[in-house]
Amino acid sequence: MIVSAKPHHTGHPGYSETLPGLEESAETARRLVRTALAAWGLDGLTDTAILLVSELVANAVKHTNSRVIRVIVTRPSERFVRIGVVDKARVMPEFVKPGDDLLTSGRGLLLVDALAERWGTDLYRWGKQVWAEVMSEPAE
Repeated sequence: MIVSAKPHHTGHPGYSETLPGLEESAETARRLVRTALAAWGLDGLTDTAILLVSELVANAVKHTNSRVIRVIVTRPSERFVRIGVVDKARVMPEFVKPGDDLLTSGRGLLLVDALAERWGTDLYRWGKQVWAEVMSEPAE
């Protein structure tokens, strides 16, 4: 019997890639996000999603000593696209309060908070995933 696979718009599989824990990995992460959004017909989310993945990668690279990171793009439901970055550190990301010196650094999670519908951190025994979700269609 021949079985043909059809791409699903939600659930697994999503898109993911393991990358070096380097600043240069942000470009590959942005490419992965563009690919996923194009496959799902959600090109209108590209600018926001690219900025989100850039900030999440930058935070993982700057604040952990992970040699590798994993970028994951999924659609947990029809309404949301989730972008996550997994690293090997169990240190929770720090949210800098407005008013602190934000001229040179510390704005990453503020941007994530402002752009994402919701975001959070999932802790694992060996590390964590920091994720952000954007709405792919308005709530009805």
